[in-house]
Amino acid sequence: MNEDSFHLGIKALVRNADGKFLLLKVNPAELRGFSGEPYWDIPGGRIQRGSFVEATLRREVEEETGLTVTSSNHFATALSRIRIPLKEGNDVGLILSAYVCQVSDPSSIRLSNEHTESGWFSPKEASEKLKVKYPVEFTDRIATLNQN
Repeated sequence: MNEDSFHLGIKALVRNADGKFLLLKVNPAELRGFSGEPYWDIPGGRIQRGSFVEATLRREVEEETGLTVTSSNHFATALSRIRIPLKEGNDVGLILSAYVCQVSDPSSIRLSNEHTESGWFSPKEASEKLKVKYPVEFTDRIATLNQN
């Protein structure tokens, strides 16, 4: 048997009143072992032991953007191409569970040191920018989300 192991990553598609999504440009200096070009991402992180999905979603959005999630709806679950190295020398896969979120004041973004820039993008623009990191079946679904 050749079973794989996975961590669960919780991701937020933060949407503003215009139907645009918040993307964050990663800070390469904060990515251990990363040597590529900075890319656009969405807020999120791995769930911690003893934590819950909703708490992880709210914590990660707050830590990375300074924004407070007021509501969220599950959007999609996808198997990521990302492999996470472990201390023991092996690695695990990453399953992403993404949520469309509303926040209390989308204009008051306060970036953490994990990101260098933020921007609001239409679903189609966001989909294109996220293809660098996410599976095509996930990004194609983002492109179909209607703007308000």
